[in-house]
Amino acid sequence: MHARRPTAPLDPRRWIVLAILSGSLLLISMDTTILNVAFPSLVGDLRPGAVQQLWIIDVYALALSGLLVTAGALGDRWGRKRLLMAGFAIFSIASLIAVFSTEAWHVIAARALLGVGGAAIMPSTLSILRSVFTDAKERAFALAVWAAVFGGGMAFGPVVGGLLVQNHGWHSAFLLNLPVAAVIVAAGLRYLPESRSPRSGGRWDWWGVGQSIVGMLALAGGIKQLGKSGITDPLPWALLALAAVALTVFVRRQLRLDDPLLQVRLFARPAFSVAATAIFLPMVGMGAILFLVTQWFQYGQGYTPLEAGLRLLPAPLALICASMVAPTLMQRFAIRHVLGAGLVLLAAGMALPWTSQQFAELGYPAFAVALTVMGLGAGIATTVASVTLISTAPAQEVSSAAAIEETCYELGSAMGVAVLGSTAAALYRGNLPALDLDGVTSAAVHESVGAAAHIAERLGGDVGEGLIEAASRAYTLAITPAFLIAGLLAVAAAATTWTMIPRDLRPTENH
Repeated sequence: MHARRPTAPLDPRRWIVLAILSGSLLLISMDTTILNVAFPSLVGDLRPGAVQQLWIIDVYALALSGLLVTAGALGDRWGRKRLLMAGFAIFSIASLIAVFSTEAWHVIAARALLGVGGAAIMPSTLSILRSVFTDAKERAFALAVWAAVFGGGMAFGPVVGGLLVQNHGWHSAFLLNLPVAAVIVAAGLRYLPESRSPRSGGRWDWWGVGQSIVGMLALAGGIKQLGKSGITDPLPWALLALAAVALTVFVRRQLRLDDPLLQVRLFARPAFSVAATAIFLPMVGMGAILFLVTQWFQYGQGYTPLEAGLRLLPAPLALICASMVAPTLMQRFAIRHVLGAGLVLLAAGMALPWTSQQFAELGYPAFAVALTVMGLGAGIATTVASVTLISTAPAQEVSSAAAIEETCYELGSAMGVAVLGSTAAALYRGNLPALDLDGVTSAAVHESVGAAAHIAERLGGDVGEGLIEAASRAYTLAITPAFLIAGLLAVAAAATTWTMIPRDLRPTENH
């Protein structure tokens, strides 16, 4: 039996700190998905091409993922509170650029800069939280709130975005960031404690920074391009090869350094590596499903952005409830059973739409049940995985753990949109019947269901109605396989959990 080690004195500001960090995280996580419902309005206004459309959606998460490792290490040296405030300054400037955008490339640039700001903010939230909450049970609750806010923010993004876009246009999805950031900065400057890592006194590893950024961006870009252009295109394979080389060199370099940017030895801990897997694989599926279903509600079912967002509500509501219950389950049952059960529940929710031969035959009530089950499973799984990952990492390595965790969230979601979204786009083109349209119009219709919807609106009459009906049917058939793939990923994560997590692991207890 382990002797109970006395914990550090409890910080009286810890719950105020949790509220400020939750607000920070809510803003970042909502920005990951808020554009999903604003996207049709933006496409109609700026008319971006198919490649530009993918970049508008993906570049935020890709930029954020590529910089998380560097940002985590920078916070250790420069100060986590200081980095958080700097991140909000960048985030606000990027939001202003997006508000005044008049070209597609303006939005892409703004979204990339938003990702830079988000990368500065996100590791700081977990690092500060870990340093403020010294009691294991309280820390588990705080991490449950963190997971609920992150997952809920990603799912509430379409609802908030729909409400804003319907009444004020797509620019308002970015304008929302400014007052929220101002409130968080004002509260953060007063209440957040400053902290640094005691092991951050060595030289800054510029070579490691370059290797991590090149490797992560090449990895994300390669998978994105592979999903879009197929296995015969040499470009994605070149990018993936570059990623493999850069990340291999990066890992070998970090293992040699006394003060590495990223403590990659954390992956030698089975519980840590499994927890990271249990975040990444489900996020691939959830990121794709939230994107595809939001588009399906609008293009396939004809709902407004707000109506589409509201119909997604069962998922975030269930996720928040499940996240709050997860710490209690972790205290009563073995971690591997709670995490594995959550992942299986998530897979069950994802399997329900796929079991229907025709996706649209489900009807909304049955689909709402599927969203609820998905939310319950995701809430339990991500919360338990987050608590396990952060709690099993030594306190001095919390920034590395935070960077790894948030990379799993962001890169997983981006990969889902890139790979499963591109797969759905290819299937959409394959399912479209022969159309009695001129060559240019037919090519535009085949680019995306969004383009087809805008062309159908322009044509009007029986021709427009027939076009949107054919495009809707093709898109419905195209996205159904994404649910099967997402469910299989969750099952794979569950199997890994039951196999590798130690039976006696108790991250909610002080040892």
